[in-house]
Amino acid sequence: MAAGGNGAAVDTKAAFTQIYYTLKEELLADPAFEFTDASHKWIDRMVDYTVLGGKCNRGLSVVDSYKLLKGADVLSEEEMFLACTLGWCIEWLQAFFLVLDDIMDESHTRRGQPCWFRVPQVGFIAVNDGIILRNHISRILKRHFKGKPYYADLLDLFNEVEFKTASGQLLDLITTHEGEKDLTKYNITVHRRIVQYKTAYYSFYLPVACALLLSGENLDNYGAVENILVEMGTYFQVQDDYLDCYGDPQFIGKIGTDIEDYKCSWLVVQALERADESQKRILFENYGKKDPACVAKVKNLYKELNLEGVFQDYENESYKKLIADIDAQPSIAVQNVLKSFLHKIYKRQK
Repeated sequence: MAAGGNGAAVDTKAAFTQIYYTLKEELLADPAFEFTDASHKWIDRMVDYTVLGGKCNRGLSVVDSYKLLKGADVLSEEEMFLACTLGWCIEWLQAFFLVLDDIMDESHTRRGQPCWFRVPQVGFIAVNDGIILRNHISRILKRHFKGKPYYADLLDLFNEVEFKTASGQLLDLITTHEGEKDLTKYNITVHRRIVQYKTAYYSFYLPVACALLLSGENLDNYGAVENILVEMGTYFQVQDDYLDCYGDPQFIGKIGTDIEDYKCSWLVVQALERADESQKRILFENYGKKDPACVAKVKNLYKELNLEGVFQDYENESYKKLIADIDAQPSIAVQNVLKSFLHKIYKRQK
């Protein structure tokens, strides 16, 4: 997701990666805890396993957004370090969520390897590891930002976003359980609420909010930007739901299981809105079943209801509305940040 020419993107990624190792070393030498050999080794391995391995889109977005806000291609060493550090705090936050999500969902793999709690000798120690990952964020922020005028705002921002995300996760977990008793509980309002809280805030709003704080801006003045980014995050998740069913597993790197897993997916919500009684019966009888024949019946119904076309219309409408909202922003730099996000995800295939 790095902006700029390819060379610049590669340089940013390299600088970003290097800073990870600096931050990890600092955490492993934290004077607040006397590490034993075993605990030092454990944390070292756990952080590498859980924080690394993703695409770092969220983290790199802080750097890209900060450059666009400053209108500068090149940052000073200090600016680059602070932007990367906030980017890594978001990656740490993501790791904390994913470690615990995978336990709750009883998942098997994450980023092409076994989930952390599935690793031999780890098991439910992973719960405590999640708590440690969350605390690492506070340690990093304290070390590098205490004394900055926006320090309290940063802490506040991470706390707010964590609360929203955890609440979105709760909604997702209990909706899925309620849904297992009654598919009609799934509707577009429920879907939207889950997506906004569970994904949009930490994936879209948080990186830009970090960049704005670094630039000395007051987030209270950017309510409209928050709304646009949450909308973008919603659009992104709808794409994800669509790709889960229609994406090429070879290309997106994962096999979709939303139908089998009874997910409150955008597709099933659209199907429920459009289906007649006999089509609804097909959904009720086959949705959430592991049997490939049941999954095929659901996919066949999606085809009958032309959900691919419905999605294309949704994608075009969302894009038009987002562009109009972005163009209404008074700051060109802010417009550039928002457009750079939108262009990375518009009509994506993975």
